Amino acid sequence: MGARRTLLLTAIGVFAAGLAVSVAVTDSHYMLLSLVLAAAAMAPLFIRFERRSVEARELVLLAVLAAIAAVGRVPFAPLPSVQPVTFVVIVSGCVFGAEAGFLIGSVAALVSNLFLGQGPWTSWQMFAWGMAGATAGWWRHTWWMNRRAGLLLFGFVWGFLFGWILNIWYLIQLPEAWSLPLITAAYIQSLPFDLAHALSNVFFLAVFGRSWMSVLTRFRRKYGLLTEPGGGPGPGAPIR
Repeated sequence: MGARRTLLLTAIGVFAAGLAVSVAVTDSHYMLLSLVLAAAAMAPLFIRFERRSVEARELVLLAVLAAIAAVGRVPFAPLPSVQPVTFVVIVSGCVFGAEAGFLIGSVAALVSNLFLGQGPWTSWQMFAWGMAGATAGWWRHTWWMNRRAGLLLFGFVWGFLFGWILNIWYLIQLPEAWSLPLITAAYIQSLPFDLAHALSNVFFLAVFGRSWMSVLTRFRRKYGLLTEPGGGPGPGAPIR
């Protein structure tokens, strides 16, 4: 738990420090700065996963789940903020752990944007979806994450958190980006999209959450995939 808390605090610390630097910068390089800072915030989690002993079949599993999340986003592109990516990322984090959840979320954002368009928003999507998977993995030991209502609430909250994180890159590129009226207007305008994302998370988790977690948990136990550092598998308990 200590290592996980350190990683979380490191990511948050780098992210917060980056925002402070971006406020202080007065030239026109906000967008480049935002890309660098988002990448720096993700670095500790990628390093954490890189230091793990991972078998080839485990990498294949992670790649398949990331591909499912990425491809699943494409058909829903005409519906703003409605997509199953967050659902897949959260379920993966709950079953396989924080590092796997983070990697699946960040890779899914990168791959899906090969079809939907890369841009300065990509690194922020990678960070946001990665943290959704990471927090699902960190909190999967808690009793409320193994309850249906708790999992649905978690998905609902991340629908808003995702939008709030993505608002940052949008604000950075605007003149007077950090004026309170502009920030307020940006977050108010994003509310319908954030709500759509939150409700779609609830829908996918309510309809498919139990079955997906059950299948992935059986798969993990049968093949001994992505066990925790202590040697045993994570809880991944069925939703009650």
